[in-house]
Amino acid sequence: MKTVTIIGFTGALASAITGVIDLFRMAGVTWARVHGEPPHPLFRTRLLTESGDVCRCINGLTIGADGSWLEQASPGEDDLLIIPTIGAPIEQVLADNPGLVNWLRQFKNAGGDQVRVASNCTGAFLLAEAGILDGRQATTHWGFSNQFRQRFPAVDLQPEKLVTVDGHVACAGGGMAWWDLGIYLVERHAGAQVARELAKAFVIDAGRSSQAPYSALQARRYHSDAEILKLQDWLDAHYHHTVSLEHLAQLSGLTERSLIRRFKAATGDTPTGYLQVLRIEAARQHLENSRIAIEAVTRLVGYEDVSSFSRLFRKHTGLAPGAYRSRFGR
Repeated sequence: MKTVTIIGFTGALASAITGVIDLFRMAGVTWARVHGEPPHPLFRTRLLTESGDVCRCINGLTIGADGSWLEQASPGEDDLLIIPTIGAPIEQVLADNPGLVNWLRQFKNAGGDQVRVASNCTGAFLLAEAGILDGRQATTHWGFSNQFRQRFPAVDLQPEKLVTVDGHVACAGGGMAWWDLGIYLVERHAGAQVARELAKAFVIDAGRSSQAPYSALQARRYHSDAEILKLQDWLDAHYHHTVSLEHLAQLSGLTERSLIRRFKAATGDTPTGYLQVLRIEAARQHLENSRIAIEAVTRLVGYEDVSSFSRLFRKHTGLAPGAYRSRFGR
């Protein structure tokens, strides 16, 4: 029977701990009970904290621990280590847990293709702090992607992805993505049939692959380039108008080549790409809060061709405009 170890720390998100424990403990159990068959547990779980005392979660709940990670031998090759979501201020948790970060470094070069260490949501910050994600693909909560990129430039962050797997390391995106991570890990360690049965028993849609539909525009204003900030202010107010690179260069007092270089250095995107993001975000707001026809939404955000707009919208959100409205419209 494989062991799944969850690491507890002050400020962790309780549901990301208890939910993962429930999923693994009920693999091979719930489906059998539903069908009146003998249960066959496939995983044992344990929650470890630094002291072996309770884990004090961000919502005020305390969860009893099964021991201290300081006193545990390294997990076996078939075992799993999972870092749950950081619910408290991220920088504070990283500063308060240097011992945990140092302990996690043993997993940096574990090797092999079997996933041995995983994180949910902002738990990826702890893996990255330990150097485990250097040179690897990873994901985290979309809302903290800019902060993650600034602190860990050596990580190939893929914030649009719901789950990433790179060698022996897996990461899940924001919030409840531990569902998707858990089902994936059950499949890798216990087989596709067990994973499908578990997803059905827990009524989980196991087909999700992107967190892009849930994300919102990242301001990209953490830079100090005054000219580019002024240009961003202008784009925020005029995104729905016809905008050319030539006009933007005139407004900024830069050549087109210098504008592209400066804008990319400041925001991580080109002026055209940034304008597209502004328009898509405006379209999302219309689709969520109104019943305006998609053709009218297209024109309101600065496009004329509905087909081109729909392709662009799907590229950024993973959903067609109509499907997005069906899921998120009020």
